[in-house]
Amino acid sequence: MINIKEDAKLSILNHSCAHLLAQSVKHLYPNAKFWVGPVIDDGFYYDIDLGDVTLTNEDLPKIEKEMKKVSKDGKRIVREEITKEEALEKFKDDPYKIDLISRMDENNTIISMYTQGDFTDLCRGPHVETTKELKYFKLLKVSGAYWKGDAKNKMLQRIYGVCFDTQEALDEHLNFLEEAKKRDHKKLGKELDLFMMSEYGPGFPFFLNNGMILRNNLENFWYEEHTKEGYEFIKTPIMLNKELWELSGHWFNYRENMYTSEIDEKIFAIKPMNCPGGMLVYKNSLHSYKDLPLRIGELGQVHRHEASGALNGLFRVRTFTQDDAHIFMREDQIEEEVIRLISFIDRMYSIFNLTYDIELSTRPEEKFIGSIDVWNKSEKALEDACHKAGHSCKINPGDGAFYGPKLDFHIKDSLGRVWQCGTIQLDMNLPERFDLTYIDSDGSKKRPVMLHRVIYGSIERFIGILIEHYAGAFPLWLSPVQVNIIPVNNEYHLEYSNKILEELTNNNIRAKLDDRSEKLGYKMRESQTKKIPLTLIIGDNEVNTQTVSYREYGKTETKNLSIEDFVNKVEECIKNKKYNI
Repeated sequence: MINIKEDAKLSILNHSCAHLLAQSVKHLYPNAKFWVGPVIDDGFYYDIDLGDVTLTNEDLPKIEKEMKKVSKDGKRIVREEITKEEALEKFKDDPYKIDLISRMDENNTIISMYTQGDFTDLCRGPHVETTKELKYFKLLKVSGAYWKGDAKNKMLQRIYGVCFDTQEALDEHLNFLEEAKKRDHKKLGKELDLFMMSEYGPGFPFFLNNGMILRNNLENFWYEEHTKEGYEFIKTPIMLNKELWELSGHWFNYRENMYTSEIDEKIFAIKPMNCPGGMLVYKNSLHSYKDLPLRIGELGQVHRHEASGALNGLFRVRTFTQDDAHIFMREDQIEEEVIRLISFIDRMYSIFNLTYDIELSTRPEEKFIGSIDVWNKSEKALEDACHKAGHSCKINPGDGAFYGPKLDFHIKDSLGRVWQCGTIQLDMNLPERFDLTYIDSDGSKKRPVMLHRVIYGSIERFIGILIEHYAGAFPLWLSPVQVNIIPVNNEYHLEYSNKILEELTNNNIRAKLDDRSEKLGYKMRESQTKKIPLTLIIGDNEVNTQTVSYREYGKTETKNLSIEDFVNKVEECIKNKKYNI
């Protein structure tokens, strides 16, 4: 998948097309006023005030037709520089442009604008030479967007689009979008009975039986792999006193995202992060330098207040479970531990056939705790460890957590889309705030260094990613139903089918028996629709030979095995977490 924002040529093309969109909307709706029209990773959008007119997706072809007309006209796109005073006068009747101009840096006395035919807009540029270069575009959807992203402001209408330099590139991108639509985890989550949402809890997902099987398998895998890596496991309370959050710094840096309540006339907060509870667990006992590194894992449920407009299935929720771990160590152990952790994350992601890139996020410009010297030291330690682990890392300036720099793992799914999941955050600040210590070899008290880290990131979000990565056709070990048994005729084949069901169930294989009085073809198609990895067809031959005939999801070939051999193949596939048998 191409990141349009990071491609210089496509970025110019798409920003120019945003202006083409605005000009065409102005032709069709003369009273339209425009806020901003930036380039984004997958195209562009423009936020528009259309007064009493409300657009729907059905209106987009009409706007596209006008865009093609303007493009064909081929007007030159001309840049002009004016002073701030001139800009204020020129756009005096447009409150949105006046707001933009007024907020510009006072030192920036020269403002650029671009004109194409009868349309002029404020813009830094650059743009293509003429509108004729804007041939291969598509408007994708229209939605609402609050002015400046503030729910207290007026709702504007946001039109999304994309532009390429060839018809082939545009077609390829549109085909990609269609495939992504088929894989939408909200759609598949409903079809496969994985999870649901309710108006009684916006942003609070309900996991159904199939979803719980999937989730439990992911959690069990997590526990198994962390046990191999020497982790201990804890569970901390979901609600803790405000004083703890003040001590941790969350109250002053994250208060607007926290839910609170009053207990015994004191303010408590539902945890938005697991870290402070982990600090208290560490302080619960004395530690020696011989105990370090101490690796403590927690599947901890957290709550964060997200704006209602940002909620999106399992990708953006208000409660989720972080697969947290806090690793306490000596300073001389940082490099070795980070290298080991990168190797561990690599092993975990490889099971799901996910590749990744790493970014080093450095100190925020404003909201951060601790000294700059400590930050510089922490950033260098992470970068050195990453390189020694055999990986390069892209620098992402200013995007670190408020308490320390971090390595972010951006995984790539089967469609080439990138998701930020895992993270390793080096923290020399919270151990100081919580007065964490260990007894060194000389008997003195020393301050440990700690790592915050997640691999899934959020179990809910990771499940959403996996749904789309696999298009709902999960590997055998993860699939809620692993084997679907279909008797050809219940009168003759049901008894033997029940025997197979019992055998599979006794071997901890998740199987179901479809004994409905429906046609075989219908039941076979439904088994495919439900994306069940293995479907058994039981007829006369299977009963007479005491065998099973099976078909793998997405294939037409049917294979025959003894029950024993079939069970052995399935068990081996599950044990080794292979995609299929």
